[in-house]
Amino acid sequence: MDIIDIKKNIKEYIGKEVRVEGWIRNHRPQKEFGFIAFNDGTEQNGIQVVYDKSISNFDEISKLLVGCAIEVHGELVKSQGKEDYEIKAWEVKLLGDCPEDYPIQPKRHTREFLREQGYLRVRTNLFRAVFRVRSVAAYAIHKYFQERNFVYVHTPLITANDGEGAGQMFQVTTLDLERVAKEGKVDYSKDFFGKQVGLAVTGQLEGETFAMNYKKIYTFGPTFRAENSNTKTHASEFWMIEPEMAFCDLDGDMDIMEGMLKYVVKYVLDNCPEEMKFFDEFVEKGLINKLTKLVNSNFKRIDHEEVITILKNAPVKWEFEPEYGEDIAREHEKYITEFFDGPVFIKNWPKDIKAFYMKQNPDGKTVAAVDLEVPGAGELMGGSQREEDYDKLLQRIRELGMKEEDFDWYLNLRKYGTCVHSGFGMGFERLIIYITGVDNIRDVIPYPRTPGNCDF
Repeated sequence: MDIIDIKKNIKEYIGKEVRVEGWIRNHRPQKEFGFIAFNDGTEQNGIQVVYDKSISNFDEISKLLVGCAIEVHGELVKSQGKEDYEIKAWEVKLLGDCPEDYPIQPKRHTREFLREQGYLRVRTNLFRAVFRVRSVAAYAIHKYFQERNFVYVHTPLITANDGEGAGQMFQVTTLDLERVAKEGKVDYSKDFFGKQVGLAVTGQLEGETFAMNYKKIYTFGPTFRAENSNTKTHASEFWMIEPEMAFCDLDGDMDIMEGMLKYVVKYVLDNCPEEMKFFDEFVEKGLINKLTKLVNSNFKRIDHEEVITILKNAPVKWEFEPEYGEDIAREHEKYITEFFDGPVFIKNWPKDIKAFYMKQNPDGKTVAAVDLEVPGAGELMGGSQREEDYDKLLQRIRELGMKEEDFDWYLNLRKYGTCVHSGFGMGFERLIIYITGVDNIRDVIPYPRTPGNCDF
């Protein structure tokens, strides 16, 4: 049986026989009895196992070390110590031994040390909490969209399209790179796909093709970016949630962005209470209050131009001076969320700093794009109304020097039953950073892939 089931039905199990399998997280053997901090991974805190001299293999049990896998057979009883209840062991079997040099000991390890023990770090309290929240948040995302008639679409990981136009794709090839280096030229016609391809930076463009049939779709999968960045929020492999909605304008897009975020945050708060208490106590004080406030808040909606005006009039000496027609910095994001005391949608951005596929506004200077800024984290997701006008989209592709032939199919969507449509993207790891308070992307993804790092 699982510890989580025992705890959920504690009244039913008190005074009853239980049998559990799991691992020793701490062990305090004494002369006449011993205490084992035991966890089977099904919930955050585990349960205490108590044994005494009445057990047949007392001396053998007393020598068991942290990390050992064991089976415990005993009775669930009310505790005489700090715990509410514990298992009084009748029998403890060693299932898998663990030596003294086991790296994950019952003490506080630095996150830097634990990154070097990537295959073991999930056994610590911090990472047990992080990755359970990641699992529950992923389920909540699917639940939100499935309950609202969205279709889940698996878009390709290998693609010839750089959806963002940024040129930061990992190349995929079967060519002999040593021969290429010697010859000094590349003939992609002899490559596996007959052309230059790479790992996808987004599933959006392919997602739009399905939205033109199902009306509402979402993708949720890994994406890749060959950006040589070592910040706390960048990784080379990360997960993205990207919904696309037909017959949906920018206002409708923001409605979905706000609704989804509130739903997922509330679901995690409701279903991971022990994990969230842990984060609130040991990672970010006030985290639960911050998230509860977000769930209950109304998100402000304001144009980019108005934001720049607010920033220019602010009684602040900026490191980066805000300017009309330009992007905003992290310090600006922080100020705006504090100014409005809550999440802020910044919409209608300058055309020249946004992607080619975004809907051009009548002013000819801006596009119907939006970024969501949240207190304490800055930008959490971004979206736009997509350009449905064939001629305007083609002109934009040409302006940016992109290859028209690579986007024939995407342009054709504008000819074959086009409509107003919108979508957005959210980096899953950035969401987990926000929900847990753990501020480094390397600590919220099971095996981080960053420049110079592709190890366990």
